[in-house]
Amino acid sequence: MKLKLGLLYGGKSAEHEVSLLTARAVSQAIDFAKYEVYPVFISKEGEWRKGQKLLGPVESVETLQFGEDTGKANDITSFLPTDNTPKNLATAEGKEGLDVIFPLLHGPNGEDGTVQGLLEVLNLPYVGNGVLASAAGMDKVVMKQLFAQAGLKQVPFVHFIRREWKNNQIVILEKIEESLKWPLFVKPANLGSSVGITKVNNREELIKAIDLAFKYDRKILVEQGIVAREIEMSVLGNDSPRCSVAGEVLPTKDFYDYSAKYIDGTTNYAIPANVSNRLQKSLEDAAIRAFKVLDCSGLVRADFFVTDTEEVLINEVNTMPGFTPISMYPKLWMASGLSYSDLIEELISLAIERYEEKQQLEHSKDGE
Repeated sequence: MKLKLGLLYGGKSAEHEVSLLTARAVSQAIDFAKYEVYPVFISKEGEWRKGQKLLGPVESVETLQFGEDTGKANDITSFLPTDNTPKNLATAEGKEGLDVIFPLLHGPNGEDGTVQGLLEVLNLPYVGNGVLASAAGMDKVVMKQLFAQAGLKQVPFVHFIRREWKNNQIVILEKIEESLKWPLFVKPANLGSSVGITKVNNREELIKAIDLAFKYDRKILVEQGIVAREIEMSVLGNDSPRCSVAGEVLPTKDFYDYSAKYIDGTTNYAIPANVSNRLQKSLEDAAIRAFKVLDCSGLVRADFFVTDTEEVLINEVNTMPGFTPISMYPKLWMASGLSYSDLIEELISLAIERYEEKQQLEHSKDGE
């Protein structure tokens, strides 16, 4: 029998549109001979809406956005189980519930552990990282602090929250200028896809960039710029993760921003990257260390800076990298011999594997 797979996408975050692009791309990679695919859309207002079973790949993101008249369910309560059967979440057309959920949500309220926590409470198998890894991977400050504890090298950074900025702006500016060197990158701590990120070269630009970043988050990260290659690694697995070949980002713009990632396609990539065997091994070791220190599962894209002396510095990991046609994560696996369709299938298998392991653990506890 075909597995019933729910694609969960949209969401309230600033990366709503990215999620739609990812959902469309994933629908085009799924083997419909093996899976029954049901779309579950979260609007920008946070309303949950379920659609009819997909009959094939989705060609337009507009068809993924359901209005209130699409189904009776337009909030989360309609998806909660009513007969003690957790798999009734997002039931489709009155039939049995879904076998596994594929969260394709980017940013807060999706990639940060909140939806993962809901699915855990409902005892539902789902693709990707769990609550801890998602939450830690979403918060760039927490992530960097954990990497530091694990001994992973990073560029220098300063972080602060909105209240600290409001009360001690001059002190924070002086701390940044004393401990970091221009140029700098200003980032919201809890957003991905380069949303709200600005490269700055002086104090005036820095203040404007901080004000912009605070529109997206209450916590800000300021990092020192570095002259280095941007290398990315795709990681796949649960307890025994493996790495893809390395890929290099070759942006034609000043830096790899939101538009370059998802819209205009102007960024070039070297896949595989021109790296020595020694550097490939160093990148693999660092990527897997990062994967394990956050207790990741399923998939992660690890991003690095590599200096002229081949020093490897980790930038960040993305626990829900995009699956758009120009996304690095699937491209790296394709270059490593794993097709797009097979990648989707392996991620689903990893989700079920992790779920079954948890169920066995629960049964063993009950038997004590």
